[in-house]
Amino acid sequence: MKLAELQQAGRSPDLPQVLPLAGGALELQAWLRVLPGQRYVARALWNGRVVLAKLFVGAKAQRHLERERRGAKLLIEQGMTTPALVAEGAQGGEGGWLLFDYLEGATSLGEAWSQVANEPMLSEAQQAILAEALGAVAALHAKGLWQADLHLDNLLRQGDRLWLIDGGGVQAESPGSALGRERVLENLGLFFAQLPSAIDPFIEELLVHYLLINAEHALPLELLQHEVGRARKRRWKDFHGKLGRDCTLFSVSRDALGLRAVVRSEEATLAPLLSDPDAAIADGVALKRGGSATVAGVEVAGRRLVVKRYNIKGVGHWLRRFWRPSRAWHSWVEGHRLNFLGIASPRPLAVIERRWFGLRSRSYLVTDYADGQDLLTLLAPYQDGAPPEDVLQALERLFSGFLRERISHGDLKGTNLLWLEGRLMLIDLDAARHHDDDRRFAEAYRRDRARLLRNWPADSALHRLLDARLPTLK
Repeated sequence: MKLAELQQAGRSPDLPQVLPLAGGALELQAWLRVLPGQRYVARALWNGRVVLAKLFVGAKAQRHLERERRGAKLLIEQGMTTPALVAEGAQGGEGGWLLFDYLEGATSLGEAWSQVANEPMLSEAQQAILAEALGAVAALHAKGLWQADLHLDNLLRQGDRLWLIDGGGVQAESPGSALGRERVLENLGLFFAQLPSAIDPFIEELLVHYLLINAEHALPLELLQHEVGRARKRRWKDFHGKLGRDCTLFSVSRDALGLRAVVRSEEATLAPLLSDPDAAIADGVALKRGGSATVAGVEVAGRRLVVKRYNIKGVGHWLRRFWRPSRAWHSWVEGHRLNFLGIASPRPLAVIERRWFGLRSRSYLVTDYADGQDLLTLLAPYQDGAPPEDVLQALERLFSGFLRERISHGDLKGTNLLWLEGRLMLIDLDAARHHDDDRRFAEAYRRDRARLLRNWPADSALHRLLDARLPTLK
């Protein structure tokens, strides 16, 4: 294969492949990241040495290569712990490459965080990971550098060493001199914005780990929180735009007969189900049979999933629905919003809209299966007493999350809350909303709170206890 051929090779070029480059042949062994037609990152073999190969093709190849090379050299020149640049080069009309030492056995702090993300904030394990990350960010800032694409996956742990990677996002203000306060606050805002907003009350505590390495500036908490908020809004806007766009995260296709969006990493597994969701529902275990929606538990490749079909009950119903985004699409967006915000809900995997000349009709939503106990069943033994404290705290965290993120669920009957792994998961998001208007959010929050309490008699001890514990609007 020639380097230029990668430009037309799509998302999954066949492997193994050998690329003839100046200085030797590069044997590509495994793709690590692909941006079709632009950038291909692979584990590879170069003159008997295992390397991480970054290959740049397309019209912007030279610009992307130069940016990556410049950032990598800044890290090296300032003494940062970063993989060595083994080889670099370009071939006119084809593209270019950068080859780095491959960090065998390294795992990202993002992977480490995913193992503890569901623990109550701020657990000892969570603090240890963030302390390590903030120390690395502080060291970077102390050298006048910052990572514009700052996230935990750009920090790799190998043994007792933490490596900084991805030079493409590394920029310099004044190499060798401490970064200015404004840029520090902006970059730290980006760092904390990657984390669930439940972390916000602990930001001041976590900053100690940064200041132990780089105490060049006073960092007012109010200014930092403002930067965190700005960065979160930008991140959600960017992510929301990807939900309906063919990209690295999602495979999306649409035409006059319908729309299909699926988490790209799940596409191959879900292909049989998505080709005939009605058959999957018919063969599955009925969870709900109603006029407006049918829900079934299904099994795909040994994995349990949920498929929800939004039915059209008749011509009148269709006339009210065809011009609006489907309920499946609404739940697809809100499910991803909740997961983005750190509020537990089964992960949406795929959405399908059937259309007739562009007019919407039946639609489908596929999500992970949450094998939890519903709140009504969980609390049934405690109607006249006190339930376990961890359940009460989970309810408090959930409603605090509603207040913090201005989210309402719209139907908080006890069966729409599932207890799983120490968390309460929200299901049935058809009426879930994010609110920009203060008055409407206040009304929706009060309705959600009242609806939850109505699951138990008003004169029961449990009702009174929950009413006292659940947050109220000030």
